[in-house]
Parts: sequence; C-alpha cells; structure tokens
Amino acid sequence: MNETEANFDIAIIGGGVVGCAIARELSGGSLTVALFESSSDLGNGTSKANTAIWHTGFDTVPGSLESSLVHRGYEKLGIFAEQTGIALERTGAVLVAWDEEQAAALKNLQEKALANGVVDTEIISAEEVIRREPHLGEGVQGGLVVPGEGIIDPWSVTLAFANLAVLRGVKLFRSTPILGITEAQDRHLLETHQGSYGARWLINVAGLYSDVIDRMIGHEGFTITPRRGQLLVFDKLARPLLSGIVLPVPTERTKGVLVSPTVWGNLLLGPTAEDLDDKGDTRSTSDGVKALLADGKRILPRLMDYDVTAVYAGLRAATEHRDYQITSYPNERYVCVGGIRSTGLTGSLGIAEYVAELLRSAGVEIPSGKGLESGFTMPPLGECQIRPLQDPNKISEDPAYGTVLCHCEQVSLGEVRDACHAMIAAENLEGVRRRTRALNGRCQGFYCGAEVVDVVARELGTAPESLMGFQ
Repeated sequence: MNETEANFDIAIIGGGVVGCAIARELSGGSLTVALFESSSDLGNGTSKANTAIWHTGFDTVPGSLESSLVHRGYEKLGIFAEQTGIALERTGAVLVAWDEEQAAALKNLQEKALANGVVDTEIISAEEVIRREPHLGEGVQGGLVVPGEGIIDPWSVTLAFANLAVLRGVKLFRSTPILGITEAQDRHLLETHQGSYGARWLINVAGLYSDVIDRMIGHEGFTITPRRGQLLVFDKLARPLLSGIVLPVPTERTKGVLVSPTVWGNLLLGPTAEDLDDKGDTRSTSDGVKALLADGKRILPRLMDYDVTAVYAGLRAATEHRDYQITSYPNERYVCVGGIRSTGLTGSLGIAEYVAELLRSAGVEIPSGKGLESGFTMPPLGECQIRPLQDPNKISEDPAYGTVLCHCEQVSLGEVRDACHAMIAAENLEGVRRRTRALNGRCQGFYCGAEVVDVVARELGTAPESLMGFQ
C-alpha cells in the first residue's frame, strides 16, 4: 500500500464500545478518521462480556472524571437507544444489605449518590425490600432503591456507534493489531501486518492493551491488571423471580455479585472479581462457577431450580488508579483513554464528548451537534421488542423473515442472512450471535447449530467446516 494513500488526520486504536463512540463523535466533518481493531469484530474484548447495565453512576467517586462522564453518558445513551431502537429497560435496582454493617452503610451510599447527581434514591426497610423482591433469601436488613438503573443490549450499542461512524466516512480496519508506533515527520506511523498507516493525531482506546499502546508512545501513566469477571446466564423461565436488578453493597475493590434481568429475558448472576496476569484469560473456572452458585443460592434461593444456559467471562481494564485515565498530550498529538472499567458502556458517549473537547482545545476542528442519520435503526433483539418473526408486514415483504432458524431466541433466516451482508458484516458465527441472538438460547446451538452453520457458510461463501467449533 502506498503510504500517501494511508494517511489520516486521526487514528483511533481500539474498536470496543468507547472506541466506536469516539469514532462516531469525530466523524462527519472534514477530518479523515480511521478506526483500528485488532480482532475480527468490534466489541470483541471487554465490551462483549459485561453485566449490560445502564448505570446511573450513583456509586462512583464524587468529583471524579468517571462520575461526570458516566452521569453525562447515562442521559445520552438513554436517548440514543430510544432513537436507534436498541433494547433498553429502566428496571430500577435495589442494593440489598444482608447484615447490620451493610445496612449502616446505606446512608453513606445515598449521600454518595446525591453527590453524583442521582437524587431519587430511597432507603427502604427489610419488609419493603421483600415486598418488592419476594423471592430473595433470608437475612435481608434493608435496601437502597435506585430507580434509574436499567438494562441494555451492549452489543447493539457498539455496532450502532460503528455503523454511524462508517456511514459518516470513518475508515474501519478489522483484524489489524498495532505492532509498533514510530514518529515520521509530523505524524505517527502505525505498523501493522497489512502495512504502515500514518496519522497526525492518535487516540488510544485499546482497553486491556491501552497501557501497551501508551508505552509505545513513550508514557507509563498506568498499568492494566486484567480483572476477570465470570457470569452465569439462567434460563428465561427464571425471569419472573425478579422485578429489577438486585445489587450488593459495593466494596472498594468491586461492585460485588449481582442478580439482574437481561433485555433478552434471562437472569444474570455475577460477576466474580479475579486479578490476573494474562490479558487473554477469559476462561470460566469450576471454582468461579461454584462461588457464583453459592452466592446465587444465598441471594435468590429459587434460582437454583432453573438451568444455567450459558457461562462466560470477561476482563475489565483495572489499573492502580481509581479513576479513568484520560489524558491529552497536545504537543505529541496524542490522547490516551485508559482504565475504562465496568462503567464504560454507560459512559461511552460522555467519554466521546470529552475526548472531542480535548481535541478542540488543542485546535483540532471537530464537528459538533452530533445527531443521527434519518431512519437509522438497529435490529430489534430485545424480549420486549417486536422481532421479525412477529411482524407480518416484514414477513410479507420477505418470507425469509418468517422462516425460523433458532427457535430458542426466535431468530429468522432473514436476520442471519442480513448479519452476513450488513455494512459491518459478521465474519464468523460469533459475529452472527452478537447481531441476531442465534445460538445464544437455551440449547446453545444444539438443535439449530448445524442449520445456522450451513446458512452462514452459504452467505459468507465459505466451507461449513471452517465455522465449526463455535461452541
């Protein structure tokens, strides 16, 4: 590739939810913007394995950068989800105190919430907690209600940001890890397996590897220690056990194990909090599963009557600092966005707005007033939404939307086909999972797997054998 054809005004490293949000925020003007993602798909790192909570930020550190950006992002993400048809439910949450010490901490948590701009919390008695959530286990001492907490489809959020960015001219590079960064005159030179790419400004949003990229530039502001969170997904039949999110009283290190509904109709239990050395260790462990089941039995005893349909683990980009590590280096034309942990999904649009302001203050002409392209929506994947199989008008337009492929998640042939030919298309079965919910249901592909593989192989023009081993 000719280097002069590979120069950009801004290069963004990292295609997770925050990187894609920044790409969207910086798109649509006269600047040329590139988004580099090391994986074959967007949101394939920290962003793909989280608790999918739309978080008010009530328990962030008051006055911190995280607090302000989550508070702003919460509002913006709620509006964005509504405009784009992304599944979001304001379920509310209750922090449950299980002993006297935790009950005594509720007042401080309420004061912290107020300092973070969350003004509608309420301390309630043990009796009121049980009235709200009658299936909780014994020992409840009281609770703190946070009405604004909710649940969201995190995969569609990331893809929506990326699609809007690409529609506005951002150049997307998938399967393009950054191998090295050097200076060449007035630009950064990014070395990849596909060649070298030049960029005047560099934005590091590399998640678990943001410290690695930071060191390539010559900084050592923080170190990422991967924090593994294992989670269990319970059958949809368990959904009536809860009306909203049940949160623990958080500690300095972790928010603790929660039980939460999902927008897909399941119940989610987790996460664990295990500091690791390996940034790629997303294995689930027998000890982790046992610990979660023990917590689940204590918190919601009847949950043990239902099947676990999936087990997964994600890694959070924890650092030695309590706050986001977002720093601008105008003289080096570099912005580092590191240490974005579990609140990154909710804070993504707030973070993107903040990064744009940092660039403007450095003299970069960033377009403002970011809106949506007319008619842009994401496929409806939520349990409370109308899916194509339930839409007679859509089926009459194309019978493929009336042909069932995945019975557990009610996914049609048309949806899987569309995922394989979208502007940012699925390149494998995991990509199809995220875009359609196929293979993610009770049977985990046991019944529909072969047929889904055949359809995806046909649409992608590849051999079915190359897609096997997706479980």
